[in-house]
Amino acid sequence: MENAHSLLKGPTLLAFMAQRLVFLSVPKTGTTAYEAVLAPHADIVVSNPPELKHAPIYRYNRFFRPMFEKVCGLEMETLAVVREPVDWLGSWYRYRQRPFLAGHPNGTHDLSFDAFVAAYLMDDRPGFANVGSQARFLEPRRNGLRATYLFRYDDQAGLQRFLEARLSVPVRPRRLNVSPQSRQVLSDDLRARLRRECSAEFELYESIAASS
Repeated sequence: MENAHSLLKGPTLLAFMAQRLVFLSVPKTGTTAYEAVLAPHADIVVSNPPELKHAPIYRYNRFFRPMFEKVCGLEMETLAVVREPVDWLGSWYRYRQRPFLAGHPNGTHDLSFDAFVAAYLMDDRPGFANVGSQARFLEPRRNGLRATYLFRYDDQAGLQRFLEARLSVPVRPRRLNVSPQSRQVLSDDLRARLRRECSAEFELYESIAASS
């Protein structure tokens, strides 16, 4: 855990004690830009190790929730952003086309988007396609703990309004950690297979109502 004013390196878990809010860092959901703006206002900034800065609900429930409740006497609420599943995979695909990954086993430079998604659907995913799951990240726990607030990635205006109202600070994020641009087209057959085999991902995203 680092001071809120330390340099952020990628998405980061933020906790605002007075406002009783924790901003969970779901990878590839555009949260880096928000965290860069909000970190100076946060009481706790977790930027390393990755297992904690990207703490999913199950890890938050095990480590962070008891700390807040037993040590600080606070029942915190949680916030997370969810990206449309195909778009989310597209972001990972582009992210792994960064120049320094050229020739690396985890690079996707020589792969079509179809090939990347097909690899993601394998039972034993190769490293370049082993990118996790938003539904798994946010899966509710047996004790009832779940993300309190969920926002769609494409509802940036709603997310900004919520954060400004809750934290009483202006929220005007700039685009950071942007992946290289590339042409990506997913075939109809693979799109249908992805929806069928990863239905929980689509159900999660579609369960979130966009704000007006």
